[in-house]
Amino acid sequence: MLESIHVKNFALIDEAELSLGEGVQILTGETGAGKSILIDAVTAALGGKAPRGAVRNGADYAMVELVFYIPEKEKRAVLAGMDIPIEEDGQLIVSRRLSGSRSICKMNGITVTQAMVRQATGLLIDIHGQHEHQSLLQKTKHLMILDEFTRSQTGKLRKELARSYEQYSRLKKEADSFTLDEEARRRELDFCRYEMQEIENAGLKPGEEEELAARYRRMANARKIVEGMNRVYQIVDSEAEESAGEKIGTAAREMAQIAEYDEELADMQEQLFQVDSLLSDLGRQISDYIEELSFDPQELHEIEERLDLIRGLQAKYGASYEAVMECYQEKKERAEELEQYDKRRESARRECEEAEEELAGQCEELSKIRRTEALKLVEAIRAALIDLNFLDVQVAMDFKRLPEYHKNGYDEVEFLISTNPGEELRPLGEVASGGELSRIMLAIKSVLADTDDIPTLIFDEIDTGISGRTAQKVAEKLSGIGRSHQVLCITHLAQIAAMADQHFLIEKGVAKGKTATNVYRLDEEASIKELARLTGGAQMTDTVYRHAKEMKELANRTKK
Repeated sequence: MLESIHVKNFALIDEAELSLGEGVQILTGETGAGKSILIDAVTAALGGKAPRGAVRNGADYAMVELVFYIPEKEKRAVLAGMDIPIEEDGQLIVSRRLSGSRSICKMNGITVTQAMVRQATGLLIDIHGQHEHQSLLQKTKHLMILDEFTRSQTGKLRKELARSYEQYSRLKKEADSFTLDEEARRRELDFCRYEMQEIENAGLKPGEEEELAARYRRMANARKIVEGMNRVYQIVDSEAEESAGEKIGTAAREMAQIAEYDEELADMQEQLFQVDSLLSDLGRQISDYIEELSFDPQELHEIEERLDLIRGLQAKYGASYEAVMECYQEKKERAEELEQYDKRRESARRECEEAEEELAGQCEELSKIRRTEALKLVEAIRAALIDLNFLDVQVAMDFKRLPEYHKNGYDEVEFLISTNPGEELRPLGEVASGGELSRIMLAIKSVLADTDDIPTLIFDEIDTGISGRTAQKVAEKLSGIGRSHQVLCITHLAQIAAMADQHFLIEKGVAKGKTATNVYRLDEEASIKELARLTGGAQMTDTVYRHAKEMKELANRTKK
């Protein structure tokens, strides 16, 4: 049950709080007072789309907070499975804060996504908006209504069918992928084998391309290397005149002669000896390198050819050894598939047929249950419509089989209705007016309310296009729903407002130079005055007041 609604800085609402109870909660007010703004705020808190201009002018943010009481252990368990913590007393606080383009949703203080809010609160509340009855013109809505009515009988089967449909779709896609004829299969297989052989014959090794490239660079530049190393050797060689080695050697000998006169020169002498020794070692290494460096034109040619082969394969199959070998493995697997093509095609076809057979059986079973339960549903809707002042109404549901399977089976269903004696049954869109569609939706909601376990129902302008005795019938129907559900209803009709277990008035006024919408809970006397306003308009005469009081007394007796 929805215990309270708290709205702050939302559109025209500065701040409003409603403490709700069981039964029928009625909201009334002048046209344009902001009744639907409250429903917009609740819708936004439930993870729906926030309207443009939701944040009140001059405010930094808008906030909507809903407090639910959830006594049912089963629902608490479902929410716990969604990682939504529920207080020990069964309380769930859902809030949404809007600020510019940002939106933050929380459930019991935990930040969640809008999708999570919609999924969780879908177990707790159902909103029938101003234009939802128009959805009755869509056939897909009709199937949803039937499946909701048959949920206890078909819920498990529909889940199994959805899984079977996914498997069937996957297998059918795989079976349909076998489109090659024998000639195309053989041609692709030969090409795979050719490419595999080309890679195998190359005998590639990991790291080979890098190693050969380094050797090629050295051999291709051997002359430059030798010439440069000779110049370096002339500079380093200690025996060459004017070389660095010869000069360092001379310096070392000079230092040795004077070091005996000053102990502080010992370290410098040691360093010179070390430099002299390093240069001598470096000179020997350079000499050995020059002697060992060889240039074999044939070897260079062979390396060049090998590099061309490797790089050609990399250009064709992948930019590295690993990529080429991965490509080889893919071609090997494809060749194996092509070698077993007929066998695999037959296997895929057989698996698809088996999946289709299972799916067809589930669709048939579901369709049978739907057809049986549809008779009960239309009879219940017919009875509800009679209660709503459809005096001679007939309702049926037409079944057609779709040409293909879908995750909901193969049924296409449509409500048919006749609202006048002698008229044939026809689709809703061809028969019902806007006001009639609104009542038909209410009838459907009342029937589903007896089968579902959603505790709170919200009706926004359910009284569109009705008046007089029909309005009274709608009021009685809402009151009947209120015996087993919490009902929130926005209305402009006194007959419906009279059924309120709690009555709230929404008013628009001006405070501090700004327009603001306020919500007040009415006591019995104030509720009667509001009924009088709804009945008589601006003129509050004694007759109008007495009529409103009688209407309230009659409603109270009706509820008993």
